[in-house]
Amino acid sequence: MRPITALTFDLDDTFWDNAPVMARTETGHYDWLHERVGHAEHFPLEEYQRRRLAFAARHPVRRGDFTWVRRETLREMLVEFGLEAADAAHWAEAAIERMLALRHEIEVFEEVPAMLDALGQRYRLGAITNGNVDLTRLAIGRHFPVIINAGESLAPKPDARPFLAALARLGPVPPSQGLHVGDSWREDVLPARRLGMRVAWIDKDDERPATLPEGVYRLGHIRELPALLDRLTE
Repeated sequence: MRPITALTFDLDDTFWDNAPVMARTETGHYDWLHERVGHAEHFPLEEYQRRRLAFAARHPVRRGDFTWVRRETLREMLVEFGLEAADAAHWAEAAIERMLALRHEIEVFEEVPAMLDALGQRYRLGAITNGNVDLTRLAIGRHFPVIINAGESLAPKPDARPFLAALARLGPVPPSQGLHVGDSWREDVLPARRLGMRVAWIDKDDERPATLPEGVYRLGHIRELPALLDRLTE
């Protein structure tokens, strides 16, 4: 196999535990908005969540742009609640700003900063995410010259385009010399492997198939990545 020269990374549930982040974000920005406009008695959080899914289904091209879907769903709901259009737009935008502030209150796994320092000396590093985290707002963002926000670019994983874009901007690097790191079998492992990349799969739920495809390596945690790379270069 050709030597690995570039690494691409998923973000959520790869560099941090995303469930508590999203739990705080989801309730936090919605409660914040209710304190200012009083809408949640008529539209509880569960209704907002249901409407987001319905809105995304009506706009399949932009369904992966989660920030836009949230903003527009809130705007429509606040108009229905009785706010004037301009006020609804204002409060929807303000709630999204609150949501994004909470979304970036992230604690990366303690091993990650030092690990990225070391890996950055050996490999070119890129990030590919479907989520709405702006990696440049986090301290670890300095390690990544290439960041692909695939959902906002209207080509969310498992689309091949964000992987190809990252590899092109990192070199270009041929897929055979890239390794992708992520936790999702559908959105990380399958598309990267189809392109010919090797994959470090963080199987946090122990859901691996009986036999892993060639070129796919199971990890229980991101901290195991350096040891895997050392084995692959022996």
